[in-house]
Amino acid sequence: MEENEFVEKVKEKIMGQNLTYQIMTFGCQLNENDSEKIAGMLEMVGYTKASEEQIPDILVFNTCCVRENAEERLFGKIGEVKKWKQEKNVVIAIGGCMMQEPQMVDKIKKSYPYVDIIFGTHTTQNLPENIYKTILKNEKVRDILDIDGEIYEDLPIKRKSDAVANVTIMYGCNNFCTYCIVPYVRGRERSRKPEKILEEITDLANKGYKEVTLLGQNVNSYMRTERENGLTTSAIDSFAKLLYEICKIQGIERVKFISPHPKDFTDDVIQAIADLEKVSSMIHLPLQSGNSKVLKEMNRKYTKEQYLALVDKMVQKIPNLSLSTDIIVGFPGETEEEFEDTLDVVRKVNFEQIFMFIYSPREGTVAAKREDQIPETIKHQRFDQLKKLYESKVEANNEKYIGTIHTLFIEGKSKNDDAMFTSRTDTNKVVVFEPKEGFQIGDMVEVEIRENHKWYFKGEIKNKGE
Repeated sequence: MEENEFVEKVKEKIMGQNLTYQIMTFGCQLNENDSEKIAGMLEMVGYTKASEEQIPDILVFNTCCVRENAEERLFGKIGEVKKWKQEKNVVIAIGGCMMQEPQMVDKIKKSYPYVDIIFGTHTTQNLPENIYKTILKNEKVRDILDIDGEIYEDLPIKRKSDAVANVTIMYGCNNFCTYCIVPYVRGRERSRKPEKILEEITDLANKGYKEVTLLGQNVNSYMRTERENGLTTSAIDSFAKLLYEICKIQGIERVKFISPHPKDFTDDVIQAIADLEKVSSMIHLPLQSGNSKVLKEMNRKYTKEQYLALVDKMVQKIPNLSLSTDIIVGFPGETEEEFEDTLDVVRKVNFEQIFMFIYSPREGTVAAKREDQIPETIKHQRFDQLKKLYESKVEANNEKYIGTIHTLFIEGKSKNDDAMFTSRTDTNKVVVFEPKEGFQIGDMVEVEIRENHKWYFKGEIKNKGE
């Protein structure tokens, strides 16, 4: 049976029943983008999004396996919704990265036998077929492929925002950092064809979207595998060239990307960012550790000195550059002196944002097998040191924003105050401000930053001509 036949069979089965869905997403923006596609497929077969008060007719967990707490949260949630299965016979599906780990699938089958569908990162597109097997044939579905997977284009998508959109440009990773499970669950690098990416972004622009964020495990190695294997068929055969082409699309005002890898941050990408006004000058540049020995053991393929030299080069080339980063605290074998190197980099580089993580072993990775694991108490002590240093720099750094005027577009309503609009500066700082007559979500506005609240600013829309 062809996939569109499964779609029609499910639509026919649930027609007129007003069935609803809910998606619980764990993890990164790639997972968020996958969930938008899952929502698109569910709406295509006839489900509508459940309200917060409703028990849905189908519940989909989209999982992450990068951090240990994601597992704990997932198992807690699966346990909570057992009553939904008992009360309403809710269809429960679990997909995403965690389902590519055999031990996790075994645990779910053993401990949570009421789960109906398990699918992996390479079989998301089969969801209509899996629903068909569950609700029409009463089958338990295990749909997981232990391969790199194909790229499926033109899947339906239900985006969360009408103004900003995530666009995945590549899948998988070839780096095999010793702490990271991603290459094992997402597969090796596969890049989307540039024509398909440009087609998707052009369609977004035509629908009124103003900002796109390009996603990939290692975006600046876009098309690298294809080039090395002689498989490129387009003149757009690098990340830098893709950026130039995207910025030609009328209507798109801002282009962001995550996550690049420092070892692949080539001069042509730096030049593209410097040349293209639409490309955000806020760059996420993961450090992970500031010590060269630890970086080598992480298989990061750069040293502390090379990282700092790259930052210096970017500062010289890119106007108004701002940097964010990821840092892992407590990698196996890390000494106090090695951790001090991380603090030294933070002191030297004026990071706008630092995403800090306490190392947690992931089964199947090289680092998890090491015997020199750091005690949890020491990990937390170092985390607190890093947090204290970062927060001291945030307070001082924020003061430079007071009184400055930024061209922002209104992303939506504030999560904490429905009466306020929210946006972000080019440096990814959250700004909330009161609506003004004549302005609505999706509009570009001039906003003056008035108040510093550490993790966000309060601003005021400036009238035209002010």
